[in-house]
Amino acid sequence: MELLTAIYLFPFLYMAFLICKRAHEKKDKCCYMIHYECFKPPEDRKLSTETCATVVWRNKQLGLDEYRYLLKTIVSSGLGEATYSPRNVLEEREKSPTLVDALEEMDEIIFDTLDSLFDKCGIHPSEIDILVINVSLLSTAPSLTSRVVNRYKMRHDIKTYNVTGMGCSASIVAIDIVQQLFKVHKNVKAIVVSTESIGTNWYVGKDRSFMLSNCLFRTGGCSMLFSNDVSMKHRAKFKLNCMVRTHLGSDDVAYYCCYQKEDDEGYAGFCLTKHLPKAAAKAFTMNLKVLVPKILPLKELIRYLIVSRTQTKNDLEKVGLGLDFKSGVQHFCIHPGGRAVIDGTGKGLQLSEYDLEPARMALHRWGNTSAAGFWYVLGYMEAKKRLKKGEKILMISFGAGFKCNNCVWEVMRDLKDRNVWDDCIDEYPPETLVNPFIESFPGKKALQIYAEYHHGMHCDLKCE
Repeated sequence: MELLTAIYLFPFLYMAFLICKRAHEKKDKCCYMIHYECFKPPEDRKLSTETCATVVWRNKQLGLDEYRYLLKTIVSSGLGEATYSPRNVLEEREKSPTLVDALEEMDEIIFDTLDSLFDKCGIHPSEIDILVINVSLLSTAPSLTSRVVNRYKMRHDIKTYNVTGMGCSASIVAIDIVQQLFKVHKNVKAIVVSTESIGTNWYVGKDRSFMLSNCLFRTGGCSMLFSNDVSMKHRAKFKLNCMVRTHLGSDDVAYYCCYQKEDDEGYAGFCLTKHLPKAAAKAFTMNLKVLVPKILPLKELIRYLIVSRTQTKNDLEKVGLGLDFKSGVQHFCIHPGGRAVIDGTGKGLQLSEYDLEPARMALHRWGNTSAAGFWYVLGYMEAKKRLKKGEKILMISFGAGFKCNNCVWEVMRDLKDRNVWDDCIDEYPPETLVNPFIESFPGKKALQIYAEYHHGMHCDLKCE
């Protein structure tokens, strides 16, 4: 009788054992973001309308046609007057940057954010087990991680990783590295530093495909503290629920749509081609096929299967057509890469202006800070007290490669901590996002000033 009872109960006991084991394994694989600190440059680094115009006009490579194109791009970029420029550009040294310039730019961002992170979290640098730094356009020897280890005298057994060449989606790649390491190392702390080397990669030629990067990219950065130690759960801001990475590097068109190279005259820069939107749409569509089942309820999955089979999605504005993403996600953290990216993603996911507001405001206030852009968007949501315990945030990124890397965060507590937006959050959103360049240099006046600045000649051309 006892043997029969044991045989009868064995499947149930074994099932309970598997459930407990899976729950324990899941607990060990948690990835909590404890805190993040965004970089705020000094006020004398602000790129006002007049300063921006001065930087543009001193480029002797530009003719009137290039200038008209550049002016039109600046006006439609979505950037305001409070973004920040690298020091060497403001000091008129963009044509001859040095390695010292690059390292000083990185040191300021990395050490400022790390100092604040350690101070606010009450964590000593010797407690850090993993360090990941992503800077796409700069790779030094010794590495940037070694530079940090030396500065803070970190432990000899710390695991360090340098991530380069990943573009605007690099911080999600860096976080994925941390997440994978968390699966094999228990109760550890990790830091991710995300920024970009802008000053020494400023384009000084006249090729339109390269000029766009100067209009969008600005100084910024962020340092983040992560842990898989459950005892730190009560201190965490977010928990990583899932992540999906898509890479189209095997497609030549997608591979070359965001590319660092020299133009025909030998000027180095970052080329953004007309194929970028289609590459983004293709990568986004492929990413959603994996991501959607992880985040949306069953009725939306059925809808998705129908929609995905009846429509071709070669347009960023159509990738999520027919899906209700708000049935599984409450907030959308879109990389503030440019107005076209934000608009296209918003239409594709059928998002409201309220959903797009954080990305638009981050672009307006800080510009495109490359892989660090997410955290300024997230900081805006937090400063506006939008993030409540249990809510989900979909983070969407595109980057060179070509890559689409997306992830979902769960808010661990009601968030209202002070951050980099404190001194200006009450001013956002403004009633209208009028580009100040139009008001300061409208139409004929802009081209007249250009002509006088360069050659002292008369100019009756109008700006389109």
